[in-house]
Amino acid sequence: MKKALPVGVDNFQKLITDGYYYTDKTLLIKELLDLKGEVNLFTRPRRFGKTLNLSMLRYFFEDTGNAQENERNRELFRGLGIMEAGESYTGQMCQYPVMNLTLKSAKQENYETAYYMLRSAIASEFGRHRAVVQNGKDLTEAAEYERYMRIADGKRVRRRSAAPCCCFPNVCIRLQEKRP
Repeated sequence: MKKALPVGVDNFQKLITDGYYYTDKTLLIKELLDLKGEVNLFTRPRRFGKTLNLSMLRYFFEDTGNAQENERNRELFRGLGIMEAGESYTGQMCQYPVMNLTLKSAKQENYETAYYMLRSAIASEFGRHRAVVQNGKDLTEAAEYERYMRIADGKRVRRRSAAPCCCFPNVCIRLQEKRP
């Protein structure tokens, strides 16, 4: 049976589990780790796989806080190039908190709707990490924890407090520092 082409599919898990045709791009992970860049810029034309590649990075690097889910994510890479790259690469699997935010939802007809959609996307992503942050509550500062939870609940954060872009990295750093 022929595999379907993944037209419009930008989620790595869906692409692999639903059996779509896939050209292995997992050695991009090795390349990124070898480059050791603090910041990486992905420039490609529209509809050229940027979101799919970022989704692949998320499933590779993210520690979901759930051992079974982490194992399912590892299984997505079985038989792909990165698994042959060696322990120094595969040892990075499921080790980090990952914020996966696309701006696709912000493309709206007016500013108010775009702003609402972007806030919703941020709240959804913060909510996705809620269990990890709750499990590490005693490792974070109370104000950071409360700010994080307000964002995850879709509530406004006072302008004088740190913006969402500061809150997530701060909480992640605290949790990573305290990790056994």
